[in-house]
Amino acid sequence: MSVGFIGLGNMGLPMALNMVRAGTTLMVWNRSRDKAELVAEAGATVARSPAHVFRDSTTVFLMLANGAVIDEVLERGTPRFDQMVSGRTLVHMGTTAAAYSERLSRDIESAGGRFVEAPVSGSRRPAEAGQLVGMVAGPTAAVDAVLPLLAPLCSTTVMCGEVPNATRMKLAVNLFLITQVAGLAEAFHFAENNGLDVEAFRSVLDAGPMASGVSRIKLEKLVLGDFEVQASISDVHYNSRLVAEAARRAGVSSPVLDTCRDLFAEAEQLGHGHADMVAVLRAIEARTEARGPGPG
Repeated sequence: MSVGFIGLGNMGLPMALNMVRAGTTLMVWNRSRDKAELVAEAGATVARSPAHVFRDSTTVFLMLANGAVIDEVLERGTPRFDQMVSGRTLVHMGTTAAAYSERLSRDIESAGGRFVEAPVSGSRRPAEAGQLVGMVAGPTAAVDAVLPLLAPLCSTTVMCGEVPNATRMKLAVNLFLITQVAGLAEAFHFAENNGLDVEAFRSVLDAGPMASGVSRIKLEKLVLGDFEVQASISDVHYNSRLVAEAARRAGVSSPVLDTCRDLFAEAEQLGHGHADMVAVLRAIEARTEARGPGPG
């Protein structure tokens, strides 16, 4: 049997391609067939339906947008769900609420399947390079079987224990990413509007202790005005809501994240939902414009 992969979006497509190029016998399905055909050109088989993927695969990776899409694809709540997942290992790689992942795990196990969480940290460029960081949780035997399949996708995998701890870990990592990029966009806006040379600003940050792979990539996009998507405003807004909800459930304060969530919501409302997350700059610019010129 082959390995299945469902969901060939901004992240899923390069991930599936890397699996095929590494020699994995892969069967793929995606709503829009054009992306599936791209993976087929690399050597994958295109399934007729999600049920076809599960019928011919012992392990199925899901890289889907949210819980509602996962439920629809799996026909959860119907007898078809049990038929599809029984005897199969489902690997959940997307980002959902931890409570959702935990419930899905229980449903799959009740139907006779196995469930592994494997969300990843990284955007399109690391996905293309096979340099994602995987966070993995689930039963030991299932995790051990999945880890070799993650090797072409992830430069590092971190064991997180039981479900839903990998999802919780992903939300914690996303909190830092979201606030980091929003802060970088605000710093860029400050520098630009104080008449500083933005290339000099970039040189200082890139050479200093605050530099990181994320800061270098995102700062380059800000300097060039390049908002081509790696992680979209809409996706980041969705993730920020998940983090905020998780914080409320845990009784944890998240004041910086809450402010950033509002900024990404504003950027989405301004029409930048499909732009890269650095387009949060547009929401910051809009607030400056609304405030008007300062004194002097």
